[in-house]
Amino acid sequence: MFFRKLFRTLIKTLYVIVIIALAGSVYLWFYWQDWMQKPLPVPETGIYLTLEKGQTLSHALQELSQQKIVTYPKPLRWYAQFYQLTKVHQGEYFLQAGITPSGLLEKLNKGEVVLYRLRFQEGWTIKQVMSALEATDKLKSDTQNLTLEEIAQKLEIENRNLEGWIFPDTYSFSRNTSDLDLLRQAHQKMRTLLDEKWQSRAENLPYKTAYEALIMASIIERETGHASEREKIAGVFVRRLQQGIRLQTDPTVIYGMGDSYNGKIGRADLLNPTSYNTYLISGLPPTPIAMPSLASIEAALHPAAGTSLYFVAKGDGTSEFSDTLSEHNNAVRRYQLKRRSDYRSTP
Repeated sequence: MFFRKLFRTLIKTLYVIVIIALAGSVYLWFYWQDWMQKPLPVPETGIYLTLEKGQTLSHALQELSQQKIVTYPKPLRWYAQFYQLTKVHQGEYFLQAGITPSGLLEKLNKGEVVLYRLRFQEGWTIKQVMSALEATDKLKSDTQNLTLEEIAQKLEIENRNLEGWIFPDTYSFSRNTSDLDLLRQAHQKMRTLLDEKWQSRAENLPYKTAYEALIMASIIERETGHASEREKIAGVFVRRLQQGIRLQTDPTVIYGMGDSYNGKIGRADLLNPTSYNTYLISGLPPTPIAMPSLASIEAALHPAAGTSLYFVAKGDGTSEFSDTLSEHNNAVRRYQLKRRSDYRSTP
């Protein structure tokens, strides 16, 4: 009889314990669900959180705990384990005011890092590209101690010359992205687009390879003042190549002058026999002279038909096209030798 009463008492006690435990678990579950949706004490200006390679969710929560942003780092990690949100991505995160613990875990799990942007402008030389890379402190500098030839080798460029092989565009990247990786992305984009456009090129062009088309595109890029004239300028250069006439284009001379160019070209410069002086050499220069846009590549591969062999800037951003040398000389006297006060080569 005694043992029966004892057994019943134990059963009742266990019931009470189970009920209390269940009630406590339900309360705790609702409490955490409510806490997970409450904003963390992030300042109105927000804060930045950086996760280096190899760092885990524990690192992130510990740092936020030290900043008194996350009050319960361990339970939050357990919560993340339960909902399979422990995977995080390296990079820089911006935590805005009002973010919740749930939002924090999702941001880290999805890798929603801060992205920066860098613009490579059409017509830039590779030196200008490298200067732009050096000017940003958001990139990891893996090219700092490399020559341009060594960078070209790492990008697997056959002739070890980077000029013209970087596609001008705006690129997004996260903090500490390698500048070499960014160059590789821009180079691959140029190579892919050039190969694609080369396959659909017009017939009877004076190029043996896609690289020669890239060289021509870079000259067109530097010579074009008004976008609407790009194909006409391409047509002039293509016809000159087909007829064995030297290109005689100033941008190639300027490129060959290098750092000695001070904004003006003199007679001595036109007579200086560099490999880029198209007043003295026949055909194309040995490499591109700048980064051509997609529009210039398309113009080089689809030049406008016509008979003009010359053009000269009119001073309003457009050009005067001529079929004969005498017509061209008259245009030069009209637009170049007597320049208007508001003369400009681009619109």
